[in-house]
Amino acid sequence: MTIDLLWQHLAQNPVLWLCLTLVAYQIGIWVYQKSGYITLLSPFVIAVAILLGILFSTDTHYETFFAGAQFVHFLLGPATVALAVPLFDQRRRLAKLWAPLLIGVVVGCITGVVSTVLLGVLFDASFESIMSMAPKSVTTPIAMGISEKMGGIAEFTAGIVVLTGIVGSLLASPLFKLFRIKKDYVKGFSLGVSAHGMGTSRAFQISDKAGAFSGLAMGLAGIITAFAAPMIAPPLLNWLMN
Repeated sequence: MTIDLLWQHLAQNPVLWLCLTLVAYQIGIWVYQKSGYITLLSPFVIAVAILLGILFSTDTHYETFFAGAQFVHFLLGPATVALAVPLFDQRRRLAKLWAPLLIGVVVGCITGVVSTVLLGVLFDASFESIMSMAPKSVTTPIAMGISEKMGGIAEFTAGIVVLTGIVGSLLASPLFKLFRIKKDYVKGFSLGVSAHGMGTSRAFQISDKAGAFSGLAMGLAGIITAFAAPMIAPPLLNWLMN
């Protein structure tokens, strides 16, 4: 009983969840390095698994956890801006490839939204669930804003975005081998469009060039999806339902 009361008191302290988040990620890095950099054991996967285990075993609500984790969440903004540094080093190549890159990111964003709506209808998902999943391939703050605008559930969107990033990072290497994709900037751009920040982290493990192009793709995908998703998802869903 004393332990339960102590935990209830500690769980209300945001610092606890901030520390647990950082410790879980450090454990993830250690496991990832010891495994020989196996993608399935990436720091994101390990950290999420640890934190989910803690939340479920202690019956802690997401809002309580996020009260502390929001400090790490806040750093997503400055971290995204910092991606401009490696991007600047690739400015000459970007100037030559701007047309195919722009076409690629537009097609990728539209495909991501449309495929989500189609799958949602196929599996008889609710309107709120489909709208929550539609912006799954962009970074969390943008995705949550888009989801709320379309009538989705922001917290659900956050979870789907994390899951999308994990799955995208895990499938990247096998798909690159399957389709014989060898150019780093193509790998990076693909990861940025499909797996946002986690994909960008994975891209930097490939090379700085891949990371730079992934950062560019992530930024462009967020902007395009913010406009495209509300214009495509609700009308498409209404049309399919009728």
